[in-house]
Amino acid sequence: MKIRPHTKRDTARLVDIWLAAVRATHHFLTEEDIQFFLPKLRDQYIPALEVYVAEGEDGRATGFSGLDGVNLEMLFIDPAHHGRGIGKQLIDHAVALKGRLKVDVNEQNPGALAFYLKCGFTQVGRSELDGSGKPFPLLHLAQLG
Repeated sequence: MKIRPHTKRDTARLVDIWLAAVRATHHFLTEEDIQFFLPKLRDQYIPALEVYVAEGEDGRATGFSGLDGVNLEMLFIDPAHHGRGIGKQLIDHAVALKGRLKVDVNEQNPGALAFYLKCGFTQVGRSELDGSGKPFPLLHLAQLG
């Protein structure tokens, strides 16, 4: 596996990964919610972040991360590649670049919370609403040591 910076030509594939991953893991979201976030992801979030792409030996993207300083703003892995260490490798790559990270995780996504706790994050706070003001509580996590 190789991790490299995102280019504009990756965007369509990253959106596909995001859609598949969200549908596989974010069971609390309705299709309306997903369609609300999709253009924001494509047109605002990906262009604004420092995005890294994990690609397999075939050169096809299998996951990606998005950073804003030490904040891990997104981490999505193609569900066909879950459980293969790609997410951990993307986190390790981000830590090598930025040092200790912070991340927010949806409270209704226990799999993601377990993953981040396994990767050394600790819960340091909670918010009732997500960054868009929607009623999806966020758990604030940080790597403390």
